[in-house]
Parts: sequence; C-alpha cells; structure tokens
Amino acid sequence: MPRKAAYDRHASLERAMILFWTRGYAGTSLKDIEAALDMRPGSIYAAFGSKEKLFRSALTLYAERSRTALSETLSEAASPLEGLADHVRKLGRALAAPTQTKACMLMKTMLESSDNERVLRDAAEDMMRQTEAAFRDAFQAARDAGQIPADRDPVRLASRLQSEVLGLRAYAQRSDAPGRIEDLSEDIARDLEALATCFR
Repeated sequence: MPRKAAYDRHASLERAMILFWTRGYAGTSLKDIEAALDMRPGSIYAAFGSKEKLFRSALTLYAERSRTALSETLSEAASPLEGLADHVRKLGRALAAPTQTKACMLMKTMLESSDNERVLRDAAEDMMRQTEAAFRDAFQAARDAGQIPADRDPVRLASRLQSEVLGLRAYAQRSDAPGRIEDLSEDIARDLEALATCFR
C-alpha cells in the first residue's frame, strides 16, 4: 500500500506540474486543480498543504527534471562543450514538437508572480541560478581541460548560455517558430563548439 500511495502522489504532482506550467499560478483555480488531480479539496490540502506548497513542489519537480536531463547529457558527451551543445540541440528538437509546452516554467513564474507572490518568484529565481551553476561548472571543466582559453570566464559564459536558452524557449512560442527553432538551436550549439575550435 505505501508504494501505491507514493506512486499516486508522484502522478498527482506530475499532473499539477503540467497544469501550473500551462496556466501559471494565478491562472489556476482550485477547481482546476481538483479536476486535474481528480481529488477533493480536503484531500489536496491533506496531501500537499496548500495551493502554494503544491505549486512549489511542482516547480521543484520541473527544475529537478531539467537539471537531470542536463546532467545526463553532459555525462554521455565526449567533452563538456559537446555536452552543452548536445543539450541545446535536444532542446531545439523538443521545442519543435507540436505537443511540447514551450516556455520555461521558472521564467513564467518570475514574470507572472505578483508582489504578493514574492516567495514563488524567489524560489523560481533560485532554481534558475542552480541551472546556471551547472552550466558554469561545465564551462569550468572545459577550461580546466584546456578546451577553451584560460581567459574565458565560466560565469559569464554560463549567464550568456542561460539567456540564449530562455530566448530560444520564448521564440518557440511564436506561431511560425516550428520551422526555425531547430536551426536556431543549431546555431547556438555550433557557437558553443566554436569556443574549442577557435582555441586549437
């Protein structure tokens, strides 16, 4: 029985993540949550505490999933730069798919949170910093391995890459983006690979 309950909780959290990702925190009503999770209000509060706590759990799931995907791609690549380039290419393919939710849930939360929802905005921003830190570590590893020049700042490179990824996600929301988004992601990936090429 405990194993089934844990699975149900994870499945509910998955549905909540998709709901919040699509509609945002303010745009999601308790009725929406009830319908998506197939749970009564009392059960929702017993399981997750509150709408805000449920949202933060869904946000954490989204961020963890994104960082896990990045980590796996980096670990499978021949080098840190190739791993980052592969990550961007995978994102481009995912964003080109018609069923993919385009915008970054973390950025949407930052943009849509009101002053009264500062806790949610701060949580999203902190999670974005964690992803940027993973980019930084990959650039640092590339520099330590002599793959990029010693004067290239891993922190600045990571900030730039995160801004490019967020821009790619934002652009993907355009109606005419599907035919272009993979080309744009390929451009970003090649720029990453060129950091090593220029140093040879």
